[in-house]
Amino acid sequence: MSAHEVPKTLMVDGFRARRSFGLGGLSRTATMIAAVALMADGLIATQVPLSLLVTLPVTGIVFALAAAKRHGMSALSYYWAKASWRRAARFDATSYRRLFLPHPYALDLPGVGASSTLIKAHDPTSGRPVGVVHNRTTGHMTLTTLLAPGGSLMAPTGAVQSSLRTWSSVLDAMSTDEQVKGASVTIQITPGAGEALGDDVKARQDPNAPQLAKRIINELVRTTPHATASVAPWMSVTVDPNATVNAPADLAEQVAEALRVVDGLDLSGTGTDIERRATDIDLRRIVRSAYDPEVFNARDAEFEDLSWSECGPQAADDGWEEYAHDGGVSVSWVLREMPRRPLPYSMLLPLLAPGRYQRRITIAYRVLDPYEGEAVLEREISHAHQRAQATAEVKGRAKYSQRADAQRAEKAAAQVASGSQVADWTLMVTATARSTADLPAARQELARAIKATRGIRMRPAYGAQAAVFAAQLPIGYNPLVKD
Repeated sequence: MSAHEVPKTLMVDGFRARRSFGLGGLSRTATMIAAVALMADGLIATQVPLSLLVTLPVTGIVFALAAAKRHGMSALSYYWAKASWRRAARFDATSYRRLFLPHPYALDLPGVGASSTLIKAHDPTSGRPVGVVHNRTTGHMTLTTLLAPGGSLMAPTGAVQSSLRTWSSVLDAMSTDEQVKGASVTIQITPGAGEALGDDVKARQDPNAPQLAKRIINELVRTTPHATASVAPWMSVTVDPNATVNAPADLAEQVAEALRVVDGLDLSGTGTDIERRATDIDLRRIVRSAYDPEVFNARDAEFEDLSWSECGPQAADDGWEEYAHDGGVSVSWVLREMPRRPLPYSMLLPLLAPGRYQRRITIAYRVLDPYEGEAVLEREISHAHQRAQATAEVKGRAKYSQRADAQRAEKAAAQVASGSQVADWTLMVTATARSTADLPAARQELARAIKATRGIRMRPAYGAQAAVFAAQLPIGYNPLVKD
């Protein structure tokens, strides 16, 4: 579906990157550092005048890099990150090998998931077991809800509008609840349905069915793994159970409080069907199959006895543009910039189309509370007008892009004044190839899917492949959530 085929009522906008005010393309902080550095150069020159021959060129190069852009970030940040990654690689800090530590659960998962542990709890609402991931460092807990794959491309316009409004209400509920720290929605597309489909068909097959029907369905099951893709969507919500007046006394009460908070988020009417709350087996399957895609469609019995540490990789190497782990090599891309024009609600459809390789698409949210959102937009309006005024004083008039940016900031503030909420969000995409030889093809397939969205600009997660890979799994890590 192209953009011109989508009614205007189903177009979404309001995307805007935060921009601070500074001189010469620098941020506000960089401008202040530049002023202090120039003052220091001047003070040193009062004692040793010849020092200016060294200090001024060095200072100029550093802040030229800070003002220049590379892959949507400052060139200084990019090259600093690359130097830091090379230094870490030199000391093997980017490689992980699973060890048997003397104290159990001391280091269950590598990297950002090191402080997480899995708790099997009982959900009194449904009467079923539920898996809760506990971050032992921050005290946050993450609960995951399994969703039924579906779509709204064939739905009436009114139904889609209603779903968008309901999802906005869910975000509003997150902004007013101090215990909800963030959320993420992930869709994983895995080629082939595997043995799980055969088990499901076998359990539901009528033994008294005609032999012809049995042969047909068995033939379909046999050929399905080579002809279809398995779609697994889920939503993870990170909760701080202690952010309340009467803090829970122990771990059991913290889990109960987290379940209560997540149950308060009503997803009905958002255009998605809730399958159930993820159990501990579901979480083991998701995490383990991310590192080893071969086991995604394995039977539940194969995950029951896995410890949380066994769900992670046995070995992993975090590269500059790729992440090698047990069952393959992954490449992760992150959002660089959203288009400044209204977008159709089906914008992400090319990313969700099945391909040759396993792919995960994650949208992470952190909804700001009303007061913080209003303060942020007021600062953005001030910064936008200051940039336009500074340019007008130098060149005689402000750039049209600067005036348009100020208008977008004012429009966002007007929407917030009318009851809308401000949300920090990001988009992450990961493609996993089974071998290093398939990596170029997987990278090309991912790049083509991103280009097919016609507007979304993304880039590889340079030096942060392992962190982005983990952020798409329900292990309690959300890059937007502040500790």
